[in-house]
Amino acid sequence: MAGVNLRNVVKRFGDVQVIHGVDLTVEDGEFCVFVGPSGCGKSTLLRMVAGLEETTAGTIRIGTRDVTRSDPSERGVAMVFQTYALYPHMTVAENMGFGLKMTGHPRDEIAAKVANAARILRLEPYLDRKPKALSGGQRQRVAIGRAIVRGPEVFLFDEPLSNLDAELRVEMRVEIARLHRELGATMIYVTHDQVEAMTLADKIVVLRAGRIEQAGAPMDLYRDPDNRFVAGFIGSPSMNFLRGRVVAGGIDAPGLARGPVKVAARLPAEGSEVLAGIRPQHLAIDPAGSTHRVELTEKLGGVSYLYLLSDAGEKIVVEAGEDAAMPETGRVGLRFDPARVYLFDTKTERRIR
Repeated sequence: MAGVNLRNVVKRFGDVQVIHGVDLTVEDGEFCVFVGPSGCGKSTLLRMVAGLEETTAGTIRIGTRDVTRSDPSERGVAMVFQTYALYPHMTVAENMGFGLKMTGHPRDEIAAKVANAARILRLEPYLDRKPKALSGGQRQRVAIGRAIVRGPEVFLFDEPLSNLDAELRVEMRVEIARLHRELGATMIYVTHDQVEAMTLADKIVVLRAGRIEQAGAPMDLYRDPDNRFVAGFIGSPSMNFLRGRVVAGGIDAPGLARGPVKVAARLPAEGSEVLAGIRPQHLAIDPAGSTHRVELTEKLGGVSYLYLLSDAGEKIVVEAGEDAAMPETGRVGLRFDPARVYLFDTKTERRIR
């Protein structure tokens, strides 16, 4: 196995630059997830590591080798795509072993590697089936098995679960996490789903417009975001952001509370505009208050969400447990711990610490 190192990596399509000087190290055996909205460059960056997109500038190293200009077949990577790309006329075993067959590996060696991959992925009962006789999750496991038999240094996953329904996505997340533990391989995984990122990753890389906004362990990004974008993207439901102004004694954010709120941050000059951020689960309803109008209540069983609208027209989401009293209509106030409030600069969107 091997780590991946990107230094000042740039990608241009003609005059349009889509990746802007990315620096990143993925350690040997690490599960790294690229996450971000559509068009942020995460799949392009993955394809550059795979060699499917030419690198305009910068260097890519896998282990000790500079593979920036290497052919994809020489990089020691295997890629699992969003589409399964299985041969419909071949059995599961033939699909998994086809790449080794084309490179001239002995039949016995191919059979042994296919059997080992089938054991890891629990595909032994399906080796003689054709893809049409498999479920979506089973087909995706076959596609992953095809990567395993190649024995790559690095596994690359490009949104592999996006074609599956919600139940199968959960099942496959568990399978991929188990696979990483069993193989101990370096894996880079692309998704737009921050829940997948949080549950799978050792390291999350949050991308926006071809730049890394922040990289780190999932809970580090959740608890200590560098800017508004990361704070809003990591965590579900998203963090609430409310307009405020620095006053004597703290911040005045009418959508959050009546009167100044003392926060644990080095405040800018009095009168400066700021954004106050607080997560839905760190808010509680104060029935005696009347600051916010109830718009909608969602009761989902183990958790409920209350959607509010402040007098300033700001939308607020409150998360509560299944036994919490959640009003359907009327007006309510909010209770919260000021230590849970994050502050952000309104112009740069950087965190104020």
